[in-house]
Amino acid sequence: MAVVLSYCKPSPPLRRFHRRCGNLWKKENVRSSRRSSSVTAMFWKSNKPAEVKEFDISLRDYTLTESNIEEALENKPKQKVISLSVVSSIFEIPQAEWDACALDSSQPESYNPFLSYGFLSSLEDTGCAVRETGWMPLHIVAKDECESILGVVPLYLKSHSYGEFVFDHSWADAYRSFGGRYYPKLQCCVPFTPVTGPRILIRDNPCKEQVFDAIVSAMTELASKLQVSSLHITFPSGAEWDKLKEKGFSQRIGMQYHWKNRDYKNFDEFLMDMKQSKRKNIRQERKKIGTQNLKMRRLQGDDIKARHWDSFYDFYRNTTDNKFSLYL
Repeated sequence: MAVVLSYCKPSPPLRRFHRRCGNLWKKENVRSSRRSSSVTAMFWKSNKPAEVKEFDISLRDYTLTESNIEEALENKPKQKVISLSVVSSIFEIPQAEWDACALDSSQPESYNPFLSYGFLSSLEDTGCAVRETGWMPLHIVAKDECESILGVVPLYLKSHSYGEFVFDHSWADAYRSFGGRYYPKLQCCVPFTPVTGPRILIRDNPCKEQVFDAIVSAMTELASKLQVSSLHITFPSGAEWDKLKEKGFSQRIGMQYHWKNRDYKNFDEFLMDMKQSKRKNIRQERKKIGTQNLKMRRLQGDDIKARHWDSFYDFYRNTTDNKFSLYL
């Protein structure tokens, strides 16, 4: 059983590389507007990976202890039972309930639109993240005794590693070399979106920390029942990263590159952060655009027709088709 957790943590500005590999970093290099960010991941191994065909996805209930000052004085903490279940589609969850969990979980961080019901449901509705494409939804839902939803988790049973932006293909090769099966695996993430944000989405309530613990236990319980090789939580929030480390999850660190706007007043000010040769090349490229008789139009809402989406899709596919990219 495995769990993967990832998030991006900003680091100091990325300096230029020296031409000789033996001396990569130079203190005298001027600053760059590009910044590196570390990407972290967590893993929980299982010794007996197996292919999942028919499986039991039922989860046990958990008892929480909720207490206030009066109950503490009486030494009678209130017991609260929550039930956890797995649904095969986000459409089995009310939109308002999902979005409430996502919004509460984003604080104090800014709200993440990729965690919204609208975005995740569109991936299922269009056939992008469904069983047929190797993304079988197995979202976890936590409810109290009144059937009110306390938390949700975007979770998928994966038959490949595409669309994750955490490249674990070498792990799959290692599993195969030792006679094991790396796929299927459980993936807690936002499909095709390497953007950091909370992954275990919980409503604000007095037992929020206990609900978090119960959901994590349910995820590992599900991984054991499915006998999958691993459970991955990718690009989580920093708070989740720390909590899961305390629970014994292994961590993996990768790298991303983020562009940061340093309050540039205009494009020329942005160019001044570059070497002279880079500034010259960019200015020459921009001049060429003016000679090609191109026109820029901004389309919104119903102004965007089917032909526009078809062209956008073709341009998007060309990014990988022309470069023969194998991994996304």
